[in-house]
Amino acid sequence: MRAPFPALGPNHAQLKERALELAEACLPHADRADESDSIDSEILRLLKDSGLAAVQVPARYGGVFEQPDSLAVTVIREQLAASSSHLDSMFAMQGIGSYAISVGGSDEVKDRWLPQVASMDAIAALALTEPDVGSDLKALSTTIVTDGDEVVVSGVKSFITNGGDASFYCVLGKEQIGEDQGYSLVLVPADAEGVSTSRPYQIIAPHVLGDIKFDNVRVPSSHRIGVPTKGFSLVLATLATFRVSVAGAAIGTAQAALDDALQHSASRELFGTTLARLGPVPQMLAMSWTEIEMARSFTYQVAQAAAEDPLGSLYLSSMAKLGATEIAGRVVDRSVQVMGRFGLVRGSRIERLYRAARPMRVYEGATEVLLDSLSKQLIKEAGR
Repeated sequence: MRAPFPALGPNHAQLKERALELAEACLPHADRADESDSIDSEILRLLKDSGLAAVQVPARYGGVFEQPDSLAVTVIREQLAASSSHLDSMFAMQGIGSYAISVGGSDEVKDRWLPQVASMDAIAALALTEPDVGSDLKALSTTIVTDGDEVVVSGVKSFITNGGDASFYCVLGKEQIGEDQGYSLVLVPADAEGVSTSRPYQIIAPHVLGDIKFDNVRVPSSHRIGVPTKGFSLVLATLATFRVSVAGAAIGTAQAALDDALQHSASRELFGTTLARLGPVPQMLAMSWTEIEMARSFTYQVAQAAAEDPLGSLYLSSMAKLGATEIAGRVVDRSVQVMGRFGLVRGSRIERLYRAARPMRVYEGATEVLLDSLSKQLIKEAGR
């Protein structure tokens, strides 16, 4: 048995083992859950019982670390994504949907929601994108207006993970305060009057995904998150903390695909030998292993850097995310090719992995968007 590389400290290694146990417990339910467009109750129960969602909130609110830890989230997602994309998404969104509260919420909001996020008694969501707005968030049309001691939220958010099943939404909207115009974040409980949801879309890797309409929704001013008109700083802080964890999920997906391809090719006999020793197959397997180990080593280092300095390490998180997701796409495709007709069977794990790998290169920063941002930083630094 090979020693794990790179080595993890005892706390993170223990979390990885716990995540593996959860992933194995969820695997019998993955075929059903990964086709669902709503929260799967059995996966929810198993995640809740594991206690792993506690890593997503600060210790004082029932969490594990002083602040959500990028490396912990990354190594956990690596294990969960290998089992079920539904499980991975459910776990990941507890952090992505609540991080702004952890760093910018009022005491009232933190006390009300963060312990429930940690215990999985509340499902979190972050509402950014709109029907006509994706990467260009500054073009969004949702508005936030102060009215006395209340805040009024109006607009439509689209393609929101956990939309329709979330307990609350952290909503980004445009706000004008005097001469100052900017973008603010507000927490809106899902049961607030004027909130309605629909599910007009589903993607190739089925997902809990919805559109949310906020029809002049009123919430107390204490539901503001962070400074009015400065909400983008909290969105950026969220990305800086959690983007690298997508790389962890991609590595888990790629590893599971390689495991399936290796098991199939090592047991399939033809032409007097096994498929794993025939023609180009050995090189295909070795290349997949090499790429996965490269991605894992870089991702763990970046995740540790992000845990210590999220914003200062954001460019590295972008590199890890785009690199690992591109590798996952290649490894999964290569694994399907190795398995031949058996890699094309509907309902098999490799088919689920193939579909799950493709959206990773789009969400939380499409490859081309990240490359554009990195190129600008590279050129700017070269010109100094």
